[in-house]
Amino acid sequence: MYQVKFGTDGWRAIIGEDYTVENVVRLTEAVAKWLKRNNETPSVIIGYDCRFNGQLFTEQVAKVLAHAQIQVSISNQFTSTPAVSFAVLKQKADLGIVITASHNPPEYSGYKLKGAHGGPLQENFLREIEQDIPNVSTVDVKNIDLKQLIEKGQVKILDLDEIYTQNVRKHFNLSAIQNAEFEFAFDSMLGSGQKIMHDLMPNIYHINREVNPTFHQIPPEPLAKNLNLFSDFIRSEQHIACGLAVDGDADRIALMDSKGNYIDSHHIILLLTHYLAGYKKQSGKIVTGFSSTTKVEKLAKHYGLEVQRVKIGFKQISEVMLKEHVLVGGEESGGIAIAGHIPERDGIWNGLVIWQWMVETGKTIETLIQEIYDITGSFSYSRNDLKITEAQKQLVIRYCETTEIKQFGSENVLRLETLDGYKYFLNEDEWVMIRPSGTEPVLRTYAEGKTKERTQMLIDLLEDFVLNLKA
Repeated sequence: MYQVKFGTDGWRAIIGEDYTVENVVRLTEAVAKWLKRNNETPSVIIGYDCRFNGQLFTEQVAKVLAHAQIQVSISNQFTSTPAVSFAVLKQKADLGIVITASHNPPEYSGYKLKGAHGGPLQENFLREIEQDIPNVSTVDVKNIDLKQLIEKGQVKILDLDEIYTQNVRKHFNLSAIQNAEFEFAFDSMLGSGQKIMHDLMPNIYHINREVNPTFHQIPPEPLAKNLNLFSDFIRSEQHIACGLAVDGDADRIALMDSKGNYIDSHHIILLLTHYLAGYKKQSGKIVTGFSSTTKVEKLAKHYGLEVQRVKIGFKQISEVMLKEHVLVGGEESGGIAIAGHIPERDGIWNGLVIWQWMVETGKTIETLIQEIYDITGSFSYSRNDLKITEAQKQLVIRYCETTEIKQFGSENVLRLETLDGYKYFLNEDEWVMIRPSGTEPVLRTYAEGKTKERTQMLIDLLEDFVLNLKA
């Protein structure tokens, strides 16, 4: 029996290996049981991304829920995760389910759960659902006719993109952005944000606007190494002011400047904080993950804002947003939420905020970043995912747990923090970190330094340590 487990962002597995109809049905049976235990007349909204058999898996989930007498609405096409989350809130549903593996390689699919608040379902509820997953599925989905369920009204078809885009049009001056002197470009990474963004802004430059479940064998994660095509496109055009890239389900973000240089999520968290606190004079807490830049504290201090560090995984940030007023909640992997929208990551929304800011002020993205550097100082950041053996990964983790590491190469360790992984500060501005992934079979290595060259040197030192450690 395969054990379905939720990681930092849902359950993910390889299609046809562990991600099967049987296991999806088993999980959905537990979801149905949890829903009926906690709601008198539960309702669910389901969406899916551009991956293999997304619609097929969605239909199986709908059948199981309808069989349990739960009202179901399914998307009429592939859609983004933020569109599902917003629809859950707007339609007053009790739960959202997204069939997506987000940024994972093309062989993966996944299963995300969204609460009635329009953000990730809380951790304690996920654990309750896990405990109810049966060893074998009991619902015979092959003999349930989806067309009949639709005819009876037990399953409804919804245009989730339209629900989402109506809200975007209310909040942004899209014509001003499209007709500005600045020109913009969008890269969906062949993901589910492509249709939404083209509907909203057809007159900007779009690349990777096609459905290709192989993603051209490039994981749809908006990291610099995966965005070479986008970077080259901006460099060749020579007149694009800023590029926006989102991941496979459009909840993560990255940017490109006018020269095609990559702008990571750390800078975007700072940009959004600078805009909301500095330009819009708004206040609130800044919540960020354990692996984000230390410049968050420096910028927040400048604006008199409190910072809270949480474990990695956006659901940790979302849970704070449900209880307190959070101005910006963001994590290193590119998932960011801001006040005035749902407590959910949304790459398209955040990109439009920054583009509208540029249009309103006439300032380039480079100028806005320099304004931040004038407050915090400049910095560079790097993360790498090491695909090492499980034995080597466990050896490294055990060593970090049991041994006081005093230096990496010639770099002395100032202090260690262990909120979520092993973060070794070399001074107050520079650090390296080791952490096993919660969604993939890799060991993540991180470094922040004062310059790009210094950061590369630090991560090289760290990886040399990881790869050469012996039992």
